[in-house]
Amino acid sequence: MQLHISPSMRSITISSSSSNGFIDLMKIKVAARHISYRTLFHTILILAFLLPFVFILTALVTLEDCLGRRLGPRLLGRVDDSGHMLVKDFYKILNQVNHEEIPDGLKLPDSYNQLVSEMKSNQYDAKTFAFMLRAMLEKFEREIRESKFAELMNKHFAASSIPKGIHCLSLRLTDEYSSNAHARKQLPSPELLPLLSDNSYHHFVLSTDNILAASVVVTSTVQSSLKPEKIVFHVITDKKTYAGMHSWFALNSVFPAIVEVKGVHQFDWLTRENVPVLEAVENHNGIRNYYHGNHIAGANPSTTTPRMFASKLQSRSPKYISLLNHLRIYLPELFPNLDKVVFLDDDVVIQRDLSPLWEIDLEGKVNGAVETCKGEDEWVMSKYFKNYFNFSHPLIAKSLDPNECAWAYGMNIFDLCAWRKTNIRETYHSWLKENLKSNLTMWKLGTLPPALIAFKGHVQPIDPSWHMLGLGYQNNTNIENVKKAAVIHYNGQSKPWLQIGFEHLRPFWTKHVNYSNDFIRNCHIMES
Repeated sequence: MQLHISPSMRSITISSSSSNGFIDLMKIKVAARHISYRTLFHTILILAFLLPFVFILTALVTLEDCLGRRLGPRLLGRVDDSGHMLVKDFYKILNQVNHEEIPDGLKLPDSYNQLVSEMKSNQYDAKTFAFMLRAMLEKFEREIRESKFAELMNKHFAASSIPKGIHCLSLRLTDEYSSNAHARKQLPSPELLPLLSDNSYHHFVLSTDNILAASVVVTSTVQSSLKPEKIVFHVITDKKTYAGMHSWFALNSVFPAIVEVKGVHQFDWLTRENVPVLEAVENHNGIRNYYHGNHIAGANPSTTTPRMFASKLQSRSPKYISLLNHLRIYLPELFPNLDKVVFLDDDVVIQRDLSPLWEIDLEGKVNGAVETCKGEDEWVMSKYFKNYFNFSHPLIAKSLDPNECAWAYGMNIFDLCAWRKTNIRETYHSWLKENLKSNLTMWKLGTLPPALIAFKGHVQPIDPSWHMLGLGYQNNTNIENVKKAAVIHYNGQSKPWLQIGFEHLRPFWTKHVNYSNDFIRNCHIMES
């Protein structure tokens, strides 16, 4: 910037240099040859105000000259109309393509790079490009959804099948029962038989056909107990697994705890005459087709979310029509001499002494259980009746409250004395019959829904720290919370003995497996 005063003192010119030479920014003419001090003072005052603005304007002109039109228009508030119009036109084309049918026979490239290459070679117009982009996105989205559904289907098959290692273990132990007298020894020994009905002991009931899982439940309970000599385990299994289950506990003592192994065929009370509903469940054609039929038939990936599909698959597990799964509803009749028992599922691990459970005041209620509608884990601990029942069914809508809190099976304290004064079993049976009549339209998922109805008004909530759920379907389970829980429950498909189990949660289970055991080693049951 330069200030030039003419020789005649009649004008003052302010100019700035640019790539095109000097630009006159301002020229001030002075009327008289002789400038008075007053005029000079006013002139200098005006210049003092104007010069900063002139400097900023000059700087912007210089920047625009150096950086081109990219920065200048934004700083000076000018808009590049051509770019703005281009974006508007492109939005218009995208919106138009979104409401039109994709042309038949449109050949889609396999990748973005191929799309760009074809654009260059074929000189696509903007509309053709938009059509191809939309078709590619829809194709990829469809393939991703189909892959997710296939993954869920494969996971369902994996969860429903018996791993060959566990199947091998059952076969080898069954063979051992027939050839080894030690494997057939009486459980418990004759002198301990009176303790099976001694109510001063802590009685646990476990119903399962999984020998490896049963061993973990019993071992972890005994190892975590402060008074293992006060523990009595009643292990119930089916007829085909009885010999193998008996062999395992006969050859692998958990002394000083006591273990009894019984098959369902050994209970005099458990006859088809006493449980006609279960016979109907097992033999009903619609039921068998539902649980053993084509699980993917009727599932539309475009209208069903993967989470809904996963839930439907889980509800169709064949275990839900197994007598072993329904057995807990008959505990007062199966153990007529016991006053109180703790029932455990076979997919739990005990991490703390459970003897205080017998001291909990159930306040005259039958079932001490953890409620599942409140807790830190919003996915696992957010279960209400509406999560299990079809409230569009008139009988369900009339009888139940959708916002009533649900509770968990898997670790329950049952007061059998209080239970025997109720009609819980009859209520359970009658609702099973109603669901069969309605072709399973009232609920789908296993034994918990009828139990939620049958035990209604008979449940005493216990502290959630006693029973932590979701380790079989919640990948983001908080490890610190797992460590602190008394009982951790691998409910869900990802059982710790399956390859689909979550790697970071499996060690809480595997640490209770004796991998040096000959049967475990010979069946190649590995830690990982």
